Amino acid sequence: MSPTKAVPKIASLQANEERLMTILLAPVVSEKATQIADRHNQVIFRVRPDATKKDVKRAVELLWKEKKIEVASVQIVNVHGKKKRFGAFTGRRRNWKKAYVSLKPGQEINFAQEA
Repeated sequence: MSPTKAVPKIASLQANEERLMTILLAPVVSEKATQIADRHNQVIFRVRPDATKKDVKRAVELLWKEKKIEVASVQIVNVHGKKKRFGAFTGRRRNWKKAYVSLKPGQEINFAQEA
């Protein structure tokens, strides 16, 4: 039996919070995103490629904990990069990931007021 090192819980929680702060990259602000926000009480974020649903939920609740935002559910979509041409050269944009975050009734995140 090899002795295992016990990692202090405080250090692991701080590392986890630091990682959660990097999960959400940017809100997706578009006409479609605005319509979805109005109809379904959802907010769309661009997230890291390695993000999971649980990570996104914890990150949103951590970033807006002073407003007591609660997440009802999260759906994640992998967006494939477009093929682009520049003259004779062809290339591709990067693949990215976006998350549809459903908020509980009566809650909203307004990016216009926070800016």
